[in-house]
Amino acid sequence: MQSNSLPTGYLCLVLHGHLPHVLNHGTWPHGTDWLCEAAAETYIPILEEVEGLVAQGLSPKFTIGLTPILASQLAHPQFQGEFEGYLTQKIQSAQENASQFRSEGNLHLAWLADNWVASFSHIREVYLDKYRGDVVGEFARLEEQGHLELISSSATHAYLPLLGTDESVQAQIKQGLQTHQALFGRKPRGFWLPECGYRPRYAWSSPLRGGKPVTRKGVEEFLSEEGVEYFIVDSHLLEGGEAIGVYRERFEALGKIWRQFARQYEPPPHDIGRSPYRAWLVNSSGEPKRPPAFFARDPSTGIQVWSAEHGYPGDGWYLDFHKKHYPGGHRYWRVTATKCDLGDKEQYEPDQVPSRIEENASHFCHLAEEILHRHFSEAGEQGVICAPYDAELFGHWWFEGPRWLSEVVRKASRISQMALVTCSEYLEAHPPQTVFSLPEGSWGEGGFHWVWLNEWTEWTWKHVYQCEDEMSQLAREAQASQARPTGELSRVLSQLARELLLLESSDWQFLITTWHARDYAEMRFAEHLDSFRRLAEMAKKSLSGKPLSEDNLKALQQYEQRDDVFPNIEAEWYRKVEFPAAR
Repeated sequence: MQSNSLPTGYLCLVLHGHLPHVLNHGTWPHGTDWLCEAAAETYIPILEEVEGLVAQGLSPKFTIGLTPILASQLAHPQFQGEFEGYLTQKIQSAQENASQFRSEGNLHLAWLADNWVASFSHIREVYLDKYRGDVVGEFARLEEQGHLELISSSATHAYLPLLGTDESVQAQIKQGLQTHQALFGRKPRGFWLPECGYRPRYAWSSPLRGGKPVTRKGVEEFLSEEGVEYFIVDSHLLEGGEAIGVYRERFEALGKIWRQFARQYEPPPHDIGRSPYRAWLVNSSGEPKRPPAFFARDPSTGIQVWSAEHGYPGDGWYLDFHKKHYPGGHRYWRVTATKCDLGDKEQYEPDQVPSRIEENASHFCHLAEEILHRHFSEAGEQGVICAPYDAELFGHWWFEGPRWLSEVVRKASRISQMALVTCSEYLEAHPPQTVFSLPEGSWGEGGFHWVWLNEWTEWTWKHVYQCEDEMSQLAREAQASQARPTGELSRVLSQLARELLLLESSDWQFLITTWHARDYAEMRFAEHLDSFRRLAEMAKKSLSGKPLSEDNLKALQQYEQRDDVFPNIEAEWYRKVEFPAAR
């Protein structure tokens, strides 16, 4: 914690990094280029900014989540070769752009192209020489020094409220936490709920299949049992009201799942007493379990960073994300105006950017200071602003974002009444006392599940639910047939579990709904579904005592090589829930 004495309040900057499993699943326009882009434009620039702040005697105290599937890919030996090739291609294409622009007499664009050559050359040097190809290790080192706090998430960023069984939720969380500890060397204290999606305990039945309701555990119960101390939700779940948005009437299945919960939960009126500027405890079971804490996202500071139209990224002097020059895909134009056509974009002028970063960072810090001062005046206590953002916003979507983060840290360090802290540091200084139940919801459109469950994605959930049931059934049969599966059956069940985790990734529904890489998402979902089905048939054959054919063994090996993640996976997690909900 910083040395500010008796601050009015605290600022927790939370960055959530995630990308789906893309290694061995295509390159461009969708595939490993996503991972390489994010590493070059977001993760390494953020690391460099953190290291620069530390060299200046400042500790940024960022709380950073790298999802287990993302961290696994960054640590994978295959990634280094992919990344080196990607950087080489970006450097070469920028050099070609520079030659082209000079031949056309456009010296400013040629200068910008030279800047891209220098930028990607620097990233390559840092990655290979300074980090020695170990981005994950560099994050771990900065956490060890106390400058960052690293938190985990579900294994493949599955949307936990909609998973069909408690066994599946359990497996996603256990695998995520174990992978985090294996990669970063310590158990995480915090957990990022994918899409801030939360579901309390209640009598649940499938929104697609109906059936007799079954008591399902609240998401926080799984976290409590694993020793997780806190998570983050959107503010509307805390402050009251029905977190259902405008989409309930548009999709029948969505209305069904909401009505199940609504029968057992009376939404409170909007209550300003439920302040997002303090931490709270949650327990939806009524059982004597250690309740984890939660922070609520601050909407006031959030809009300033999230909004491309009204927030800082929409500043006309910043680099425009959408207009790109081919070949190479480099960007040479500025935002100009938020609703400006691509053809009207003006050339980027880097010399104009520092003053905009300084002004935007000042505005953010003054806003945070005012919020904390107001909370202190009204509540008589030190408050906390939890400001969570997708990490990829900084650098990838908003090129100047990492530099803005650094400027925020520098300015905040000079405000005596506001201290930068990690989430855990705040909880240690101000342990929450109030326990209550949260409603169901997310930070998606409408505040509920519509982005992931709608008329375009319903078919995916039908298959997910079928596969979850089959996975649990096969795990139980394997346990009944022998104490611990060995040999072929063990390999098949492990790979079956991997394919299910990948099938459950929330990215597929998100990409389908937003029409961003919809074809790729549908193809990937179908690939993992087909793999699961063939592996399930292998498992049934093995359970019957029959050896696998050469064709099946070859297919198993191909799946293991293609999706070689989570080496410590346990099919046992699908057999039963360790601490089942009391019926």
